[in-house]
Parts: sequence; C-alpha cells; structure tokens
Amino acid sequence: MAAERVDVHTAAAMQRAGDTIVDVRRPEEYASGHIAGAVNIPIEQLRPETLPAGQILTTCSMGGRGGRAADLLAAAGVAAFVVDGGTKAWEAAGLPIVRGPGPDAPRRRSSGFGPGRRS
Repeated sequence: MAAERVDVHTAAAMQRAGDTIVDVRRPEEYASGHIAGAVNIPIEQLRPETLPAGQILTTCSMGGRGGRAADLLAAAGVAAFVVDGGTKAWEAAGLPIVRGPGPDAPRRRSSGFGPGRRS
C-alpha cells in the first residue's frame, strides 16, 4: 500500500492541526537541519507501536526514505503521509527549519510514555 504524498503547505497545516512529523534520517542528518517540531526516529528504528495515535507524516532530506517509511507505516495500518520533497522543499518554501537536536521521540500509543520520559 502506497502512502499519499502531500506538499509542504498541506503538511504544515496538518502539523498545526496536531499531526506528527517524523524525520526518518540518522541523528547527525537530522541535526544538520530538520522541520521545526519534527521528531527523529531513524527508518531502521521506526515501529508503528511506538508512534502516537493519529496521522503521521514522514520526511527525510528529499523524500526517498520518507516515502519508504510512510509506505511501511501505511502497510501496517497507520494513517501515514510523506512530505513531498522532504526537508529541502520545506526550507525552500520558507517554512521553519531547526538546526541541532530536536524534540524527544513521540509518546508510545500503549503506555503514553516514550523513551526518556518519566511519569
């Protein structure tokens, strides 16, 4: 099952509405520049059960890995979308990019707590 591709402006609106953006690049790539508010979960570590409920948008630098990740999530029954053009398209559109490490991984669906979070 192929995930739907959304343009950066649609992705930004989805993020504002509460959907999660997951950057699936390696941590050093993520730190070099990522979408503001995106969480970093490398594609090799991406597991549907660790993601928050709701729609997930995946991204990478230009969309290749993000597309593969969204397709994997969609095949697992997650409402997943890929940010068309990735972080480069986001930045080219003048949308906010952050350099350096970003927010923690999202909360787990089952327990409400993610890695590094305490109650």
